[in-house]
Amino acid sequence: MGMFKAAAIQMRSGTEPQRNVADFEALVREAAGQGAVYIQTPEMTGAIIRDQEARRASFTTQDRDIVVAAGARLSRELGVFLHIGSTAIVRADGKLANRALLFSPDGAAIASYDKIHMFDVDLDNGESWRESNAYEPGTQTVVADLPFARLGFAICYDVRFPQLFRAEALAGANVITAPAAFTRQTGEAHWHVLQRARAIENGAFMISAAQGGKHEDGRETYGHSIIVDPWGRIIAEATHDEPGVIIAEIDTAQSVAARKKIPNLKNAREFSTSEVAAADILLRGAAS
Repeated sequence: MGMFKAAAIQMRSGTEPQRNVADFEALVREAAGQGAVYIQTPEMTGAIIRDQEARRASFTTQDRDIVVAAGARLSRELGVFLHIGSTAIVRADGKLANRALLFSPDGAAIASYDKIHMFDVDLDNGESWRESNAYEPGTQTVVADLPFARLGFAICYDVRFPQLFRAEALAGANVITAPAAFTRQTGEAHWHVLQRARAIENGAFMISAAQGGKHEDGRETYGHSIIVDPWGRIIAEATHDEPGVIIAEIDTAQSVAARKKIPNLKNAREFSTSEVAAADILLRGAAS
């Protein structure tokens, strides 16, 4: 564990994977050129495609995927840990996974995580999403050891489920992540507070690369890729929705210090929930 330079890549992925890979490669090279040894890309790095038939025609198995091949090649060439925030992968059973992958500096894929929580929501102004119609949810969270940090994985909507990050923190993660394609509507309302809350609750750095802007398939994402320290301070942010790179120096000793000041991971206690009938409350109130 120790100090390292981290980068979050902000993208505006379109419907054409080959074009997105070219954009992704340029930004990863920019981040490595600034000294980053851990580089994270956003959710759906490979392509953002709303149409189900077009989506299935564009994606393939992990061993044939061009994003995976580019990740392996770039991590090896640049000597970095490259975290593909996610891309769509066809599983062995033919279903799609929204999958994150971590490549080591020798080009090996050393960890993968399939998004657990599906974004099935109905927002204001008719905006509606059913991610479970497209992807099969994962069932297991993942924590990976890097030479300078212990890294916990999540993707986008997972950030609204604090128990996932608590499990990772209890497993020793001092850097947690939620690369995303947050809608503009939800991002404007909740992005910053959720990122800061997860960092504070767990005494961990939070790194979340994001998609941003108006995409070819019509959706609009919030951007604002962000890195938060264990005390909840924003130490790097893309204050816009344009493609780009943000960089921050990470010192994992700050996670140790935060957890020492606020030892909530150790202080948590088991508890049960009891229910009081509303009728009983009304009767007691009437009698008093």
